[in-house]
Amino acid sequence: MDTFSVTTEQMAQYDTFVDLNEHRIHAFEARLQGELIRPGDAAYDEARAVWNGMIDRYPALIARCATVTDVVASVNFARQNNLVLAVRGGGHNAAGHATCDGGLVIDLSPLKQISVDSTRQIVRVGGGATIADLDAATQPHGLVVPMGVVSQTGIAGLTLGGGFGWLRNKYGLSCDNLIAAEVVTAEGRVIRASETENRDLLWGLRGGGGNFGIVTTFEFRAYPLGPDVAFTFIAYSGEGEQMKKSIEYYRDYVSTAPDEVSVLWACGMVPAGHPVFPVEAHGRSFVLFGAMYAGPAEEGQRVMQPLRDFGQPVLDFSGVMPYVQAQKVFDADYPRGWRRYWKSLNLNGLADAAIERIVSHARRQVSPFSTIALWHIGGAVKRGGANESAFNGRQAAHLLSPEANWTDPAADEANISWLRSLSADMEEFSDGSRYLNFPGFQEEGDEMMRQSFGNQYSRLAALKQKYDPTNFFSLNQNIKPSA
Repeated sequence: MDTFSVTTEQMAQYDTFVDLNEHRIHAFEARLQGELIRPGDAAYDEARAVWNGMIDRYPALIARCATVTDVVASVNFARQNNLVLAVRGGGHNAAGHATCDGGLVIDLSPLKQISVDSTRQIVRVGGGATIADLDAATQPHGLVVPMGVVSQTGIAGLTLGGGFGWLRNKYGLSCDNLIAAEVVTAEGRVIRASETENRDLLWGLRGGGGNFGIVTTFEFRAYPLGPDVAFTFIAYSGEGEQMKKSIEYYRDYVSTAPDEVSVLWACGMVPAGHPVFPVEAHGRSFVLFGAMYAGPAEEGQRVMQPLRDFGQPVLDFSGVMPYVQAQKVFDADYPRGWRRYWKSLNLNGLADAAIERIVSHARRQVSPFSTIALWHIGGAVKRGGANESAFNGRQAAHLLSPEANWTDPAADEANISWLRSLSADMEEFSDGSRYLNFPGFQEEGDEMMRQSFGNQYSRLAALKQKYDPTNFFSLNQNIKPSA
Protein backbone atom coordinates (compact mmCIF):
# COMPACT_ATOMS: atom_id res chain seq x y z
CA MET A 1 0.00 0.00 0.00
CA ASP A 2 1.34 3.43 -0.95
CA THR A 3 1.65 5.69 2.05
CA PHE A 4 2.67 9.25 2.65
CA SER A 5 4.87 9.52 5.70
CA VAL A 6 5.57 12.76 7.54
CA THR A 7 8.95 11.43 8.70
CA THR A 8 10.98 13.71 6.44
CA GLU A 9 14.43 14.84 7.54
CA GLN A 10 12.99 18.26 8.28
CA MET A 11 10.45 16.69 10.62
CA ALA A 12 12.85 14.76 12.84
CA GLN A 13 11.58 16.77 15.82
CA TYR A 14 8.27 14.92 15.80
CA ASP A 15 7.30 13.17 18.98
CA THR A 16 4.85 11.06 17.01
CA PHE A 17 4.65 10.04 13.39
CA VAL A 18 1.54 9.74 11.30
CA ASP A 19 1.26 7.55 8.22
CA LEU A 20 -1.54 8.46 5.85
CA ASN A 21 -2.81 6.53 2.88
CA GLU A 22 -1.67 8.39 -0.23
CA HIS A 23 -4.84 7.60 -2.14
CA ARG A 24 -6.93 9.12 0.64
CA ILE A 25 -4.79 12.25 0.59
CA HIS A 26 -5.21 12.61 -3.18
CA ALA A 27 -8.97 12.12 -2.87
CA PHE A 28 -9.09 14.72 -0.09
CA GLU A 29 -7.03 17.18 -2.12
CA ALA A 30 -9.28 16.69 -5.14
CA ARG A 31 -12.29 17.74 -3.09
CA LEU A 32 -10.68 21.02 -2.00
CA GLN A 33 -11.17 24.26 -3.86
CA GLY A 34 -8.37 25.65 -1.72
CA GLU A 35 -4.80 24.43 -1.34
CA LEU A 36 -3.40 21.39 0.46
CA ILE A 37 0.15 21.96 1.71
CA ARG A 38 2.49 19.14 2.74
CA PRO A 39 5.96 18.92 4.31
CA GLY A 40 8.51 19.63 1.61
CA ASP A 41 6.25 21.99 -0.33
CA ALA A 42 7.72 25.43 -0.97
CA ALA A 43 4.93 27.06 1.05
CA TYR A 44 5.15 24.67 4.02
CA ASP A 45 7.46 26.56 6.38
CA GLU A 46 5.61 29.82 5.96
CA ALA A 47 2.22 28.12 6.23
CA ARG A 48 3.06 26.29 9.46
CA ALA A 49 4.50 29.38 11.20
CA VAL A 50 2.35 31.30 13.66
CA TRP A 51 2.75 34.70 15.27
CA ASN A 52 4.40 33.51 18.52
CA GLY A 53 8.01 32.59 17.75
CA MET A 54 8.06 30.09 20.65
CA ILE A 55 5.63 27.85 18.75
CA ASP A 56 7.48 25.63 16.26
CA ARG A 57 5.30 22.73 15.14
CA TYR A 58 5.16 20.48 12.11
CA PRO A 59 1.68 19.51 10.93
CA ALA A 60 1.30 16.59 8.53
CA LEU A 61 -1.06 18.59 6.31
CA ILE A 62 -2.29 22.16 6.06
CA ALA A 63 -5.61 22.73 4.30
CA ARG A 64 -6.08 26.33 3.20
CA CYS A 65 -9.84 26.33 2.95
CA ALA A 66 -11.40 28.54 0.28
CA THR A 67 -15.01 27.55 1.03
CA VAL A 68 -17.18 26.17 3.79
CA THR A 69 -17.29 22.93 1.82
CA ASP A 70 -13.50 22.78 2.16
CA VAL A 71 -13.83 23.09 5.93
CA VAL A 72 -16.39 20.27 6.02
CA ALA A 73 -14.13 18.04 3.92
CA SER A 74 -11.17 18.82 6.19
CA VAL A 75 -13.09 18.06 9.38
CA ASN A 76 -14.30 14.77 7.93
CA PHE A 77 -10.81 13.81 6.74
CA ALA A 78 -9.27 14.53 10.14
CA ARG A 79 -11.98 12.62 11.98
CA GLN A 80 -11.89 9.59 9.64
CA ASN A 81 -8.10 9.38 9.87
CA ASN A 82 -7.83 10.01 13.62
CA LEU A 83 -5.75 13.15 13.11
CA VAL A 84 -5.20 15.86 15.67
CA LEU A 85 -6.93 18.97 14.35
CA ALA A 86 -5.86 22.60 14.75
CA VAL A 87 -7.86 25.56 13.46
CA ARG A 88 -6.13 28.71 12.29
CA GLY A 89 -7.87 32.04 11.90
CA GLY A 90 -5.32 34.83 12.26
CA GLY A 91 -2.67 32.60 13.90
CA HIS A 92 -2.23 35.31 16.53
CA ASN A 93 -3.03 33.32 19.67
CA ALA A 94 -0.09 33.51 22.09
CA ALA A 95 -0.69 29.93 23.30
CA GLY A 96 -0.16 28.52 19.81
CA HIS A 97 -3.50 26.76 19.34
CA ALA A 98 -3.45 27.40 15.58
CA THR A 99 -1.00 24.62 14.75
CA CYS A 100 -0.01 21.10 15.81
CA ASP A 101 2.55 18.36 15.37
CA GLY A 102 1.65 15.52 13.02
CA GLY A 103 -1.99 16.48 12.48
CA LEU A 104 -4.11 18.59 10.15
CA VAL A 105 -4.27 22.39 10.29
CA ILE A 106 -7.46 23.92 8.91
CA ASP A 107 -6.32 27.34 7.74
CA LEU A 108 -9.27 29.72 7.39
CA SER A 109 -7.21 32.66 6.13
CA PRO A 110 -8.73 32.57 2.61
CA LEU A 111 -12.21 33.00 4.15
CA LYS A 112 -12.07 36.79 4.37
CA GLN A 113 -15.39 37.67 2.74
CA ILE A 114 -17.13 40.61 4.44
CA SER A 115 -20.57 42.05 3.70
CA VAL A 116 -21.96 45.14 5.38
CA ASP A 117 -25.67 45.86 5.73
CA SER A 118 -25.43 49.55 6.63
CA THR A 119 -29.19 49.93 7.00
CA ARG A 120 -29.54 47.17 9.58
CA GLN A 121 -26.02 47.78 10.95
CA ILE A 122 -25.11 44.12 10.62
CA VAL A 123 -21.80 42.78 9.31
CA ARG A 124 -21.08 39.24 8.08
CA VAL A 125 -17.42 38.26 8.31
CA GLY A 126 -15.50 35.17 7.21
CA GLY A 127 -13.63 33.24 9.89
CA GLY A 128 -10.23 34.05 8.38
CA ALA A 129 -10.56 37.84 8.49
CA THR A 130 -8.39 40.07 10.65
CA ILE A 131 -9.38 43.20 12.53
CA ALA A 132 -7.74 45.27 9.79
CA ASP A 133 -9.86 43.51 7.14
CA LEU A 134 -13.01 44.17 9.14
CA ASP A 135 -12.24 47.84 9.79
CA ALA A 136 -11.42 48.43 6.13
CA ALA A 137 -14.85 47.08 5.17
CA THR A 138 -16.96 48.83 7.81
CA GLN A 139 -15.44 52.31 7.93
CA PRO A 140 -16.58 53.34 4.41
CA HIS A 141 -20.10 52.87 5.82
CA GLY A 142 -19.30 54.88 8.96
CA LEU A 143 -19.62 51.75 11.11
CA VAL A 144 -17.46 49.87 13.59
CA VAL A 145 -17.58 46.44 15.20
CA PRO A 146 -15.93 46.35 18.65
CA MET A 147 -12.68 44.43 18.29
CA GLY A 148 -9.19 44.25 19.82
CA VAL A 149 -6.28 46.70 19.73
CA VAL A 150 -3.79 44.99 17.36
CA SER A 151 -5.11 45.03 13.81
CA GLN A 152 -3.35 41.85 12.61
CA THR A 153 -5.34 39.78 15.12
CA GLY A 154 -7.85 37.33 13.67
CA ILE A 155 -11.45 38.17 14.52
CA ALA A 156 -12.33 34.51 15.15
CA GLY A 157 -10.15 33.61 18.12
CA LEU A 158 -10.56 37.09 19.59
CA THR A 159 -14.36 36.90 19.51
CA LEU A 160 -14.67 33.30 20.72
CA GLY A 161 -12.49 34.13 23.74
CA GLY A 162 -14.12 37.47 24.58
CA GLY A 163 -12.59 40.43 22.78
CA PHE A 164 -11.32 43.43 24.78
CA GLY A 165 -10.89 46.59 22.73
CA TRP A 166 -11.11 50.38 22.66
CA LEU A 167 -14.94 50.43 22.57
CA ARG A 168 -15.73 47.84 25.24
CA ASN A 169 -17.31 50.03 27.92
CA LYS A 170 -19.72 51.64 25.45
CA TYR A 171 -20.55 48.73 23.18
CA GLY A 172 -19.30 45.62 24.97
CA LEU A 173 -16.83 42.91 24.07
CA SER A 174 -16.52 41.42 20.60
CA CYS A 175 -18.42 38.34 21.77
CA ASP A 176 -21.24 40.51 23.12
CA ASN A 177 -21.87 41.77 19.60
CA LEU A 178 -21.98 38.34 17.95
CA ILE A 179 -25.58 37.85 16.87
CA ALA A 180 -25.27 34.78 14.65
CA ALA A 181 -22.70 32.32 13.31
CA GLU A 182 -22.29 29.58 10.72
CA VAL A 183 -20.57 26.61 12.36
CA VAL A 184 -19.07 23.35 11.11
CA THR A 185 -19.51 20.70 13.79
CA ALA A 186 -17.30 17.74 14.66
CA GLU A 187 -19.67 15.56 12.63
CA GLY A 188 -19.05 17.70 9.55
CA ARG A 189 -22.50 19.32 9.60
CA VAL A 190 -23.02 23.01 8.83
CA ILE A 191 -25.43 24.62 11.27
CA ARG A 192 -26.47 28.14 12.17
CA ALA A 193 -26.43 29.57 15.67
CA SER A 194 -28.61 32.59 16.39
CA GLU A 195 -31.28 33.81 18.78
CA THR A 196 -33.79 31.58 16.97
CA GLU A 197 -31.64 28.59 15.89
CA ASN A 198 -29.36 26.61 18.19
CA ARG A 199 -29.50 29.42 20.70
CA ASP A 200 -27.51 27.43 23.24
CA LEU A 201 -24.62 27.24 20.78
CA LEU A 202 -24.66 31.01 20.23
CA TRP A 203 -24.42 31.42 24.00
CA GLY A 204 -21.36 29.17 24.06
CA LEU A 205 -19.66 30.90 21.14
CA ARG A 206 -19.89 34.17 23.04
CA GLY A 207 -16.74 33.66 25.06
CA GLY A 208 -16.59 29.86 25.35
CA GLY A 209 -13.61 29.49 23.02
CA GLY A 210 -13.33 27.24 19.96
CA ASN A 211 -14.78 24.23 21.76
CA PHE A 212 -18.01 23.66 19.89
CA GLY A 213 -17.13 23.82 16.20
CA ILE A 214 -15.38 25.85 13.52
CA VAL A 215 -17.03 29.20 12.90
CA THR A 216 -16.79 29.94 9.19
CA THR A 217 -18.95 33.08 9.27
CA PHE A 218 -19.55 35.54 12.09
CA GLU A 219 -22.47 37.96 12.09
CA PHE A 220 -21.92 41.08 14.19
CA ARG A 221 -23.89 44.07 15.36
CA ALA A 222 -22.19 47.32 14.24
CA TYR A 223 -22.34 50.92 15.47
CA PRO A 224 -21.93 54.35 13.86
CA LEU A 225 -18.49 55.82 14.59
CA GLY A 226 -15.77 57.45 12.54
CA PRO A 227 -14.13 58.13 10.26
CA ASP A 228 -12.40 60.26 12.93
CA VAL A 229 -12.33 59.59 16.66
CA ALA A 230 -10.80 61.19 19.74
CA PHE A 231 -7.93 58.97 20.79
CA THR A 232 -5.53 59.24 23.72
CA PHE A 233 -2.13 57.61 23.54
CA ILE A 234 0.33 59.30 25.85
CA ALA A 235 3.44 58.09 27.67
CA TYR A 236 5.14 59.53 30.74
CA SER A 237 8.25 58.65 32.66
CA GLY A 238 7.80 55.65 34.93
CA GLU A 239 10.89 56.36 36.99
CA GLY A 240 10.80 56.81 40.77
CA GLU A 241 7.33 57.27 42.24
CA GLN A 242 5.80 58.11 38.87
CA MET A 243 4.76 54.53 38.10
CA LYS A 244 2.85 54.12 41.34
CA LYS A 245 1.26 57.56 41.01
CA SER A 246 0.18 56.84 37.44
CA ILE A 247 -1.75 53.72 38.50
CA GLU A 248 -3.44 55.67 41.26
CA TYR A 249 -4.28 58.39 38.74
CA TYR A 250 -5.72 55.78 36.35
CA ARG A 251 -7.75 54.26 39.21
CA ASP A 252 -9.23 57.64 40.12
CA TYR A 253 -9.98 58.62 36.53
CA VAL A 254 -11.84 55.43 35.55
CA SER A 255 -13.94 55.57 38.73
CA THR A 256 -15.91 58.48 37.24
CA ALA A 257 -15.27 58.12 33.50
CA PRO A 258 -18.36 57.79 31.27
CA ASP A 259 -19.05 54.59 29.35
CA GLU A 260 -17.89 56.28 26.14
CA VAL A 261 -14.30 56.04 27.42
CA SER A 262 -12.43 52.72 27.55
CA VAL A 263 -9.03 53.13 29.21
CA LEU A 264 -5.89 51.02 29.22
CA TRP A 265 -2.90 51.68 31.49
CA ALA A 266 0.44 50.07 30.71
CA CYS A 267 4.04 50.21 31.82
CA GLY A 268 7.31 48.94 30.46
CA MET A 269 10.81 49.94 29.46
CA VAL A 270 11.80 51.90 26.37
CA PRO A 271 14.17 49.66 24.36
CA ALA A 272 17.47 51.13 23.26
CA GLY A 273 17.25 52.53 19.77
CA HIS A 274 13.45 52.81 19.82
CA PRO A 275 12.47 54.76 16.67
CA VAL A 276 9.63 56.73 18.25
CA PHE A 277 10.53 57.51 21.87
CA PRO A 278 13.07 60.33 22.35
CA VAL A 279 16.67 59.20 22.92
CA GLU A 280 16.69 60.43 26.51
CA ALA A 281 13.89 57.95 27.34
CA HIS A 282 15.74 54.89 25.99
CA GLY A 283 16.52 52.30 28.64
CA ARG A 284 14.17 53.94 31.14
CA SER A 285 10.73 53.03 32.48
CA PHE A 286 7.59 54.48 30.96
CA VAL A 287 3.88 54.46 31.78
CA LEU A 288 1.14 54.82 29.20
CA PHE A 289 -2.49 55.89 29.10
CA GLY A 290 -4.46 54.69 26.07
CA ALA A 291 -8.15 55.45 25.52
CA MET A 292 -10.76 56.00 22.83
CA TYR A 293 -13.99 57.96 23.02
CA ALA A 294 -17.04 56.31 21.46
CA GLY A 295 -18.82 59.52 20.53
CA PRO A 296 -18.26 63.01 19.10
CA ALA A 297 -14.53 63.69 18.79
CA GLU A 298 -14.62 67.21 20.25
CA GLU A 299 -16.45 66.00 23.35
CA GLY A 300 -14.04 63.09 23.62
CA GLN A 301 -11.01 65.36 23.67
CA ARG A 302 -12.51 67.29 26.56
CA VAL A 303 -13.49 64.21 28.55
CA MET A 304 -10.10 62.52 28.10
CA GLN A 305 -8.00 65.67 28.68
CA PRO A 306 -7.20 64.64 32.29
CA LEU A 307 -5.21 61.70 30.92
CA ARG A 308 -2.99 64.26 29.19
CA ASP A 309 -2.65 66.35 32.34
CA PHE A 310 -0.86 63.77 34.48
CA GLY A 311 2.57 65.32 33.90
CA GLN A 312 5.14 66.15 31.26
CA PRO A 313 4.80 63.53 28.50
CA VAL A 314 7.74 61.83 26.85
CA LEU A 315 5.55 60.85 23.90
CA ASP A 316 2.06 61.96 22.87
CA PHE A 317 0.15 60.61 19.87
CA SER A 318 -3.20 61.84 21.20
CA GLY A 319 -5.69 63.77 19.13
CA VAL A 320 -8.44 63.41 16.59
CA MET A 321 -7.46 60.79 14.02
CA PRO A 322 -8.98 58.20 11.68
CA TYR A 323 -10.41 55.24 13.55
CA VAL A 324 -8.41 52.82 11.40
CA GLN A 325 -5.19 54.63 12.38
CA ALA A 326 -5.98 54.39 16.08
CA GLN A 327 -6.72 50.68 15.62
CA LYS A 328 -3.15 50.15 14.35
CA VAL A 329 -1.26 52.17 16.95
CA PHE A 330 0.07 49.02 18.70
CA ASP A 331 0.86 47.04 15.53
CA ALA A 332 4.55 47.91 15.27
CA ASP A 333 5.13 46.71 18.84
CA TYR A 334 3.81 43.20 18.09
CA PRO A 335 5.84 41.87 15.15
CA ARG A 336 5.53 38.30 13.98
CA GLY A 337 8.16 35.85 15.22
CA TRP A 338 9.03 37.28 18.65
CA ARG A 339 8.87 34.90 21.58
CA ARG A 340 5.86 35.49 23.82
CA TYR A 341 4.36 34.26 27.05
CA TRP A 342 1.21 36.10 28.16
CA LYS A 343 -1.02 35.57 31.16
CA SER A 344 -3.95 37.39 32.72
CA LEU A 345 -5.86 37.79 35.94
CA ASN A 346 -9.19 39.39 36.76
CA LEU A 347 -8.65 41.83 39.62
CA ASN A 348 -11.33 42.61 42.20
CA GLY A 349 -9.99 46.16 42.53
CA LEU A 350 -6.79 48.14 42.78
CA ALA A 351 -5.93 48.32 46.45
CA ASP A 352 -2.76 50.20 47.35
CA ALA A 353 -1.04 46.89 48.11
CA ALA A 354 -1.92 45.59 44.64
CA ILE A 355 -0.49 48.71 43.03
CA GLU A 356 2.75 48.41 44.98
CA ARG A 357 3.09 44.79 43.92
CA ILE A 358 2.58 45.62 40.23
CA VAL A 359 5.28 48.28 40.47
CA SER A 360 7.64 45.90 42.26
CA HIS A 361 7.38 43.30 39.51
CA ALA A 362 7.60 45.91 36.76
CA ARG A 363 10.99 46.95 38.15
CA ARG A 364 12.19 43.36 37.72
CA GLN A 365 11.12 42.75 34.12
CA VAL A 366 13.69 40.75 32.18
CA SER A 367 13.11 41.91 28.62
CA PRO A 368 12.83 45.55 27.51
CA PHE A 369 9.95 44.48 25.25
CA SER A 370 7.75 43.19 28.08
CA THR A 371 4.83 45.17 29.49
CA ILE A 372 2.16 45.04 32.18
CA ALA A 373 -1.30 46.39 31.35
CA LEU A 374 -4.52 47.14 33.20
CA TRP A 375 -7.82 47.26 31.31
CA HIS A 376 -10.71 49.01 33.04
CA ILE A 377 -13.87 46.86 33.04
CA GLY A 378 -17.07 48.90 33.19
CA GLY A 379 -20.17 50.03 31.36
CA ALA A 380 -21.49 47.61 28.76
CA VAL A 381 -19.09 44.85 29.81
CA LYS A 382 -20.52 44.95 33.32
CA ARG A 383 -24.08 44.98 32.06
CA GLY A 384 -23.68 41.73 30.12
CA GLY A 385 -25.08 38.70 31.87
CA ALA A 386 -24.47 34.98 32.26
CA ASN A 387 -27.66 34.20 30.34
CA GLU A 388 -26.47 36.15 27.32
CA SER A 389 -22.94 34.79 26.99
CA ALA A 390 -20.49 32.22 28.29
CA PHE A 391 -17.86 34.90 28.93
CA ASN A 392 -16.90 35.14 32.58
CA GLY A 393 -14.99 38.13 33.94
CA ARG A 394 -17.59 40.87 34.12
CA GLN A 395 -17.41 40.74 37.89
CA ALA A 396 -13.85 42.12 37.82
CA ALA A 397 -12.91 45.77 38.14
CA HIS A 398 -9.77 45.48 36.02
CA LEU A 399 -8.09 42.93 33.79
CA LEU A 400 -4.39 42.54 34.55
CA SER A 401 -2.49 41.39 31.46
CA PRO A 402 1.27 41.08 31.86
CA GLU A 403 3.17 40.19 28.69
CA ALA A 404 6.64 38.71 28.41
CA ASN A 405 8.00 39.50 24.93
CA TRP A 406 11.58 38.71 23.93
CA THR A 407 13.71 37.51 20.99
CA ASP A 408 16.52 35.29 22.37
CA PRO A 409 15.64 31.60 23.00
CA ALA A 410 18.29 31.53 25.73
CA ALA A 411 16.10 33.93 27.72
CA ASP A 412 12.98 31.73 27.70
CA GLU A 413 13.23 30.50 31.28
CA ALA A 414 14.01 33.91 32.77
CA ASN A 415 11.11 35.64 31.03
CA ILE A 416 8.57 32.92 31.78
CA SER A 417 9.67 32.79 35.42
CA TRP A 418 9.29 36.55 35.76
CA LEU A 419 5.75 36.50 34.48
CA ARG A 420 4.69 33.46 36.47
CA SER A 421 6.02 35.04 39.65
CA LEU A 422 4.08 38.23 38.93
CA SER A 423 0.88 36.31 38.25
CA ALA A 424 1.19 34.20 41.41
CA ASP A 425 1.94 37.27 43.50
CA MET A 426 -1.26 38.98 42.31
CA GLU A 427 -3.59 36.04 42.97
CA GLU A 428 -4.70 37.37 46.35
CA PHE A 429 -6.29 40.38 44.62
CA SER A 430 -8.35 38.18 42.29
CA ASP A 431 -10.99 35.47 42.34
CA GLY A 432 -8.56 33.35 40.31
CA SER A 433 -10.32 33.75 36.98
CA ARG A 434 -8.42 34.70 33.83
CA TYR A 435 -9.10 36.15 30.42
CA LEU A 436 -8.59 33.05 28.33
CA ASN A 437 -7.23 34.79 25.24
CA PHE A 438 -4.15 35.42 27.43
CA PRO A 439 -3.75 32.00 29.10
CA GLY A 440 -0.01 31.40 29.18
CA PHE A 441 0.32 27.93 27.71
CA GLN A 442 -2.67 26.72 29.76
CA GLU A 443 -0.28 24.72 31.87
CA GLU A 444 -2.76 24.75 34.78
CA GLY A 445 -5.12 22.59 32.68
CA ASP A 446 -8.69 21.89 33.74
CA GLU A 447 -8.33 23.73 37.04
CA MET A 448 -7.65 27.01 35.25
CA MET A 449 -10.66 26.47 32.99
CA ARG A 450 -12.94 25.76 35.94
CA GLN A 451 -11.73 28.83 37.81
CA SER A 452 -11.96 31.05 34.78
CA PHE A 453 -15.54 30.10 33.90
CA GLY A 454 -16.79 29.79 37.46
CA ASN A 455 -20.50 28.98 37.59
CA GLN A 456 -20.60 28.87 33.79
CA TYR A 457 -18.36 25.81 33.61
CA SER A 458 -20.91 23.04 34.12
CA ARG A 459 -23.22 24.54 31.50
CA LEU A 460 -20.30 24.78 29.08
CA ALA A 461 -19.28 21.17 29.72
CA ALA A 462 -22.85 20.05 28.97
CA LEU A 463 -22.81 22.11 25.76
CA LYS A 464 -19.51 20.50 24.80
CA GLN A 465 -21.05 17.09 25.40
CA LYS A 466 -23.91 17.99 23.07
CA TYR A 467 -21.87 19.39 20.17
CA ASP A 468 -18.48 17.65 20.56
CA PRO A 469 -18.80 14.61 22.83
CA THR A 470 -15.43 13.12 21.80
CA ASN A 471 -13.53 16.39 22.34
CA PHE A 472 -12.50 16.38 18.69
CA PHE A 473 -11.90 20.12 18.95
CA SER A 474 -9.33 20.01 21.74
CA LEU A 475 -6.65 22.51 20.67
CA ASN A 476 -8.30 25.55 22.22
CA GLN A 477 -9.19 26.90 25.65
CA ASN A 478 -10.41 23.40 26.20
CA ILE A 479 -13.50 22.34 28.12
CA LYS A 480 -13.95 18.60 28.57
CA PRO A 481 -17.35 17.11 27.68
CA SER A 482 -19.47 16.55 30.78
CA ALA A 483 -19.70 12.79 30.28
